[in-house]
Amino acid sequence: MISTVTATAVAVTTGQVMSYSIIAVVSLIVFLALKEILSSETDRPSVKLFLKGSNIAIVPLLLVFVAIVAYKVVTIL
Repeated sequence: MISTVTATAVAVTTGQVMSYSIIAVVSLIVFLALKEILSSETDRPSVKLFLKGSNIAIVPLLLVFVAIVAYKVVTIL
């Protein structure tokens, strides 16, 4: 079991990490834009529920974005 997990973790390349980071940043932008656009329609309960639930996706994506920026700053210095 441990050897399977180790082999899978090693198989991720730098190019894959960069493509996944682009997907994460684009997803964060889309969620933030949707939240901003839909925040004006607060009279519908389904929109209110989406606005509250969107934080579940935004917070982890924001943490990934901060990690990406920190990595870029460290590699430049």
